[in-house]
Amino acid sequence: MANSASGIAVSDECKLRFLELKAKRNHRYLVFKIDESVQQVVVEKVGGQTETHDDFANSMPPSECRYAVFDYDWTTDENVQKSRIFFVAWSPETARVRSKMLYASSKDRFRRELDGVQVELQATDPSEMSLDTFIGRIH
Repeated sequence: MANSASGIAVSDECKLRFLELKAKRNHRYLVFKIDESVQQVVVEKVGGQTETHDDFANSMPPSECRYAVFDYDWTTDENVQKSRIFFVAWSPETARVRSKMLYASSKDRFRRELDGVQVELQATDPSEMSLDTFIGRIH
């Protein structure tokens, strides 16, 4: 179903890959882009379970908008394994204005398709999605 604000649909692969990340835990992160030729959000990159936060951060293009989901694991002081699924709306300052508007108008509809996201981040430069930012958002 297309988004009424922007006319952008969400591909079935986006939903399937997110379910794999959430339920099966077989991906560390997913990067999504809007394919304007088909007016649809599509999966651009799937980060394997062994990839790190640095791999995730480096997968964001420096001057193009993207959506992303990152499965962040950590161990508490009581030695308990925890996990949070982050949704990141990446909109760098250097991106085209039209692209920023398209991603902004499609974000809420796309985000609602990803049932199970626990934390949402808006980032305009790499420092806003640093590992310290992720750690700060879980406490």
